[in-house]
Amino acid sequence: MTLLDPTTRPARPLTGPEHRVTEPATGDSLGTVTLATAEDVEAAAEAAHAAWPAWAKAPHFVRAAVLRKAGDLFAAHAELREWLIREAGNIPGKADFELHVAAQECYEAAALASRPTGQVLPTEEPRLSYTRRVPVGVVGVIAPFNAPLILSIRSVAPALALGNAVVLKPDPRTAVCGGLALAAVFAEAGLPEGLLHVLPGGAETGQALVADPHIPVISFTGSTNAGRAVGEAAGRHLKRAHLELGGNSALIVLEDADLDAVISTAAWGSFFHQGQICMTAGRHLVHASLYEEYVERLAAKADSLAVGDPHREQVHLGPLIDRGQLGKVHALVEASTAGGAKLAAGGTHDRLFYRPTVLADADDLTPAYTEEVFGPVAPVRSFATPDEAVALAGASPYGLALGIVTADPARALDLADRVPTGIVHINDQTVNDEAVAPFGGVAASGTGSRFGGDANLDAFTDLRWTTVRGDVARYPF
Repeated sequence: MTLLDPTTRPARPLTGPEHRVTEPATGDSLGTVTLATAEDVEAAAEAAHAAWPAWAKAPHFVRAAVLRKAGDLFAAHAELREWLIREAGNIPGKADFELHVAAQECYEAAALASRPTGQVLPTEEPRLSYTRRVPVGVVGVIAPFNAPLILSIRSVAPALALGNAVVLKPDPRTAVCGGLALAAVFAEAGLPEGLLHVLPGGAETGQALVADPHIPVISFTGSTNAGRAVGEAAGRHLKRAHLELGGNSALIVLEDADLDAVISTAAWGSFFHQGQICMTAGRHLVHASLYEEYVERLAAKADSLAVGDPHREQVHLGPLIDRGQLGKVHALVEASTAGGAKLAAGGTHDRLFYRPTVLADADDLTPAYTEEVFGPVAPVRSFATPDEAVALAGASPYGLALGIVTADPARALDLADRVPTGIVHINDQTVNDEAVAPFGGVAASGTGSRFGGDANLDAFTDLRWTTVRGDVARYPF
């Protein structure tokens, strides 16, 4: 399978401009893709709308077989691993993880196809009364660059398995591994034509997707600001929008934590994939009795990590996605140190390679502590009591993930119940993902757990009430 081969492109050629696919580590061109226009969205939505009814009527085992084959292909195609490394800046381990999760998402979605679809209800009338889950028809998926394969497939796979067609708009920066690769895999897996349309593009393409009358459900993953715009537009069109947005997740380290174990966990939570993960540990809240040693040891860990080209070197961190992201990250670090935060490690970069950074003495005026950085930056702040830790963790407008490290898990669960968040990990960092688990946040992090497990049924089907009588009902007039 050659993912940039013209045969993997849509049957109807896109009509937008050519876009250069760039390797962030080197700036080299990996090829070109054609971007989609609003007219392309309209044509794809019409084709998807025409195709989905036959797919919805297909036996469940037919849909399941396609999903299982797609899972096998994600597990087998080494070429896609290289694209994840070169196009998205993944280190090899993260590329392997994305492929693993993509396969698992397909296998789990295959099981959705044969799930019970409704319930028989009690009724006062002489009739059969039941509910049934039915496909919504066409699902619009808007996916970001940071985990391009996972954040596309987690909506595409269950939507297809449940009898829908999909129009997918990947971020143009990861158009291949977040979009065209899925089209190639599903075509090889035997998905009938017309059911999956991949339309790389920018904001205008996304706006057309949200506005199209043939697309009743939008699955969006991205920044909170963009998510607000998508939610507002979807609301105007009376569409259901599932929004998985940004985060500024807290990692609470209580006074009985084992620092020998926690430093590796803490570093992974903030520096994995250069911090370009929505549930990255963006705020380290450490008990005052451990604070000084924690900062010293986390900074030493940061200094020990290798940063470089993940395709050509063995490194812990690869490049940031582009110069725009680099500028944002560095501006937040500089504003934070100018405001009084102490630079304990990092704060420098070579091209797009940003050193893992530790900021001590963070407070409510530290921009890198209060905002989502989306870079390898770990602000650290001390607390004196568990109540203070809860107050600090809950003070953020975001509510995606929470990690608590302690020798007493029961105590951690009690504290977690007092923090608004969609995900909790006890004695672990905040960056975790499994295909079987519901995923999502609250408040500025989105509209709750809308992906994974049973949540997929709510996301990609409608619940229909049906009654059946043996004779025609009679009424007083």
